[in-house]
Amino acid sequence: MTPNLIRQAAVVLSNLLTFSSPADAKLSEFFRNNRDLGTKERAFVAESVYGVLRRLRFLSTVTANKEDDPDDARKLILAYLLRVQGMSIRELEPMLSEQQKEWAHMIKAKSTENLPLAVQADVRDWLWDKLVAQYGEKEALTIGRSMHEQATLDLRVNTIKGNRDEVLAKFIAENTSGETNITKTPYSPIGIRMPNRMNIGRHVLFTEGKIEVQDEGSQLLAYLVAPKRGMMVADFCAGAGGKSLAIGALMRNTGRLYAFDVSEKRLHNLGQRLKRSGLSNMHAQVISSETDPKLKRLNGKFDRVLVDAPCSGLGTLRRNPDLKWRQMPEDVAELNVKQTNILARAAKLTKTGGRLIYATCSLLNDENENIAEQFLAAHPDFKLLNAAEILAQQQIELDTGNYLKLLPHLHNTDGFFAAVFEKTQAANEAGTDKADVETSEAVAPVEVEALEPAATVELEEVKPKAKKPRTVKAKAAEPEADKPKVEKPKAAKIKADKPKAVKPKTAE
Repeated sequence: MTPNLIRQAAVVLSNLLTFSSPADAKLSEFFRNNRDLGTKERAFVAESVYGVLRRLRFLSTVTANKEDDPDDARKLILAYLLRVQGMSIRELEPMLSEQQKEWAHMIKAKSTENLPLAVQADVRDWLWDKLVAQYGEKEALTIGRSMHEQATLDLRVNTIKGNRDEVLAKFIAENTSGETNITKTPYSPIGIRMPNRMNIGRHVLFTEGKIEVQDEGSQLLAYLVAPKRGMMVADFCAGAGGKSLAIGALMRNTGRLYAFDVSEKRLHNLGQRLKRSGLSNMHAQVISSETDPKLKRLNGKFDRVLVDAPCSGLGTLRRNPDLKWRQMPEDVAELNVKQTNILARAAKLTKTGGRLIYATCSLLNDENENIAEQFLAAHPDFKLLNAAEILAQQQIELDTGNYLKLLPHLHNTDGFFAAVFEKTQAANEAGTDKADVETSEAVAPVEVEALEPAATVELEEVKPKAKKPRTVKAKAAEPEADKPKVEKPKAAKIKADKPKAVKPKTAE
C-alpha cells in the first residue's frame, strides 16, 4: 500500500458514487486506462472500492462531522481501512498527509453506539422498511449484514466435457496454499465452491469449457426447469446465457434449446461461451421485445419456458453492492410492469402439460410472490407446482416450500426466487380473454425449424442429430454468474443514505 494507491482508490470511488452506471463496468474501465497497475495493486483498489460500497451507509456516518455532510471518497477509503479492515492509525500514518491524519483520529474516535438499524444493515430506508415488513427486524438485519461479506466463487462443472470429482481433484492438487477451502457445493450436484478469488478466466479448465462461473443458486434454477432429453425448451430472457448453458447440459445435447434476448451484445457474449461448451442444441435469437411478432410461430410449442425476469438484483448485493444505492422504489414499480408482461407473453409459448418457470434474483415480495400470485389469478389454465418436490425428484434435498427461496445467510448463495407453473389445459378452454384466443387461432401450426432468424448474431448453429442422445460473468475481480438485469439505473445521492429518514415512494 502506498499514498498513491490510496489516492487512486479514492479517485475510482469518487467516480462510482454518482451511481450513474454499474460499478464493475467503471472499475474495468479504470483498469484498462491504468495498465501499469500490478495484480496486488488492482486487488487493493477493487477490494477497497467494493468494501466501501458494501458498508457505505455506516462509513458515511463515521466520516460525517454533521448529518448533511456530503460524502468524501478519501475519507470513506480511510474509514474502510480503519473501521472495517481494522488497521491502526500507526500502520497508516506513513502514508497519510497531515489533514488525513486528523481525519483518521476523528474517524477512529467516532461512536457507533445506537445507530439506526437501517444504518447497521447498510441499506436505504425504503429497502429496510420492505425487508422488515417481509422478514421482521431481526432477520432483516441478519440479511443486511450477510450482504457485507464477499460472495464465494462458485463454479459449475460442464458435464458435457467433464465431471465434478475430476475437476475438484485438479483444483485441490493445484492448491499450494495449504488451505482446505475448495469444496463441493452443498445443494447443486455439479457445483464447486472456492472462497478465495482467483483469475479463473485463464485456467485451462475454463478455456477448455469444463467449468463456468455460476452461483450455486443459479445452478439450482436449471434443475428446477428439469429439462429432459429431446424436449423443446426456451430461455426467454437469456442474457449472457449462463442458465441456458446449464440447461443445455442437462438436456445432454438433445432436443432444441432457444435462448431469446433483446440484447444482441449479450447474445454475442453467449456465443463465445457456447463455443467452449460443446453444445450443439442451442439456438440464439434476438427479439425486439416480449411482443416480437416472430414469437407467434412458437406459441404452444415448448415443454419448458424459463423466464429469468429483469429485476432489481437485490439478491446479489454481495457481488453488486452498488445496486442497493442505485435502485429506488420507482425502479421496482417499473420492473413489476415488465415482469408481469414478460411472464404473460412467455405463458403463450408453453404447451399444454408443459411448465413455465418464473425466477428473479431479488429479495422483494413485490417482484416475487406478488407477481406469481397475480399470474395465477389471471391465468386459470396454469397451476403452481411444488419446487421442493421437483428438486427432490433429482436427488436435491432443499425444501423452501412451494416456491424456491434462497437467502445468502441461510444457503450461502445469492438471493433467488422461483415459481414453477404447469399448463393444465389449452388457453381457450380455460376462459382466456377473447384477444388471446383470437391471437392463438391466428397462428398456424408450423414446424419449429420455420422460425426466421431474428438478428445477425455470430453463433454457430449446428442442428442436433435427431433422437441420438449426446450434449451443453468469466470475470476475476467480482465474478458475477448471471448478472442481474437492471433496467436504466438512476443516480442516487449518498446524502439520502444518512440516518435521517427519507419517505420513499411505495412500489405499488
